[in-house]
Amino acid sequence: MMSHATGTEVTGRAGDRSGDHHGHARQEAIYRPGAFGRKPAVPTDFTDLERAAIRRMSKRAVAYLAGGAGNSATVDNNRRALDRWAIVPRMLRDTSQRSLRTELFGRVLPAPVLVAPVGAGALVHRKADVHIGAAAAALGIPYIFSNQGSAPMEQTAAEMDRVAAKNGGVSAPRWFQLYYSTDEALVYSLIGRAEAIGAEALVVTLDTTQLGWRPQDLNIGSLPFSQAVGIDQYTSDPRFAEMVDEHLAAAKRSGERPKTEVTLGGLRTLLAMSRNMPGKFLRNLVSPIPRAAVETFLATYSRPSLNWQDVTALRTRTKLPILVKGIQHPDDARKAVDLGIDGIVVSNHGGRQVDGGIGAADALVDVVGAVGDRTKIVFDSGIRGGADIFKALSLGADAVAIGRPHMYGLALAGRRGVQEVLENFVAELDLTLGLSGFNSPAELSPEALQRIR
Repeated sequence: MMSHATGTEVTGRAGDRSGDHHGHARQEAIYRPGAFGRKPAVPTDFTDLERAAIRRMSKRAVAYLAGGAGNSATVDNNRRALDRWAIVPRMLRDTSQRSLRTELFGRVLPAPVLVAPVGAGALVHRKADVHIGAAAAALGIPYIFSNQGSAPMEQTAAEMDRVAAKNGGVSAPRWFQLYYSTDEALVYSLIGRAEAIGAEALVVTLDTTQLGWRPQDLNIGSLPFSQAVGIDQYTSDPRFAEMVDEHLAAAKRSGERPKTEVTLGGLRTLLAMSRNMPGKFLRNLVSPIPRAAVETFLATYSRPSLNWQDVTALRTRTKLPILVKGIQHPDDARKAVDLGIDGIVVSNHGGRQVDGGIGAADALVDVVGAVGDRTKIVFDSGIRGGADIFKALSLGADAVAIGRPHMYGLALAGRRGVQEVLENFVAELDLTLGLSGFNSPAELSPEALQRIR
């Protein structure tokens, strides 16, 4: 449930019938302290939010989080695809009973919003995933745990449950994103752990079987994983620990010693690996394990041979609903549904994998046309505010996942910043819904929009 303490759940005002009114509550939560000179922790518009976060983040964090593939044409196409559609408000409709509540896979959510997985969050904040999960739990919004997280999933889940219990909630909803490793035993170990922490869905990411061409990272020679940033799900996994032992044993048998180039950058990397690995820093500093863990991860992280048979075989390994993330072509959507996949995430990875790719909202239109009546569809890539969520829902998405914006909130104000960004998005969605003449996401359709270009 949305937290009453932060002003995101209120009853109707005198003369109104009861409704959620998240937008009005959020406005009051900002305007009342504003009367005493206090401002919100994060800007309420995306342009200022991004600008402020970029000033706060390191060059490595900016490159990884804000950058796109190639010349960032796909990032631009994501915006153009949403901007092609304009909202057409309708007047004199009673919108006093608004509710954003949405059902997904048996869970009733306070809004059709999820927190998208973003890897290497430690570039922005230590234990980033724990803080993101806690913010989501405070609002009852599902957090899709990143496979490339910066905290073991068990730590994040425990903190989410603590926050939910404190706020009177039954449980904090969470899903798990899966990158399909070349080691199947590791894949199954991660799935088992996700089930054990109460994950309610498995999101298999298809569009990152290898890293795209990312000039912002390449130009500064920065790959977070090489410094053990974003590999905490692996270093906390028993199967991965076996793989590291196997790597060390193989190196010992070969008699080869790793070549070491003594440079200032190399020293920084050694310090970073030692700091980001579990265990004591000084012990890690002299241990071969951190380097072996990074090398093992880089050797097994992605699987370019991933195919439909691999994904559908997961059905024998889990009873969780399975969604496939990265679908952009209607034929792929049909294939997924025909094979019994439970849901689709229409996404182009925020424009970070293929340059010059189709805008995600354009892909959404085609995917909904192909399978919209046969499956659940989640949308991400390009969402910058509540009005964008309104458009995606009108175009046929059942829910929307928010990525970069919540990371910018994390950069500016930690856990509180993430929560405020999410509250702002939900508030703007609520107000846009009401001001456009609708009471619930279920009422939305393409008729709420007009294509303008």
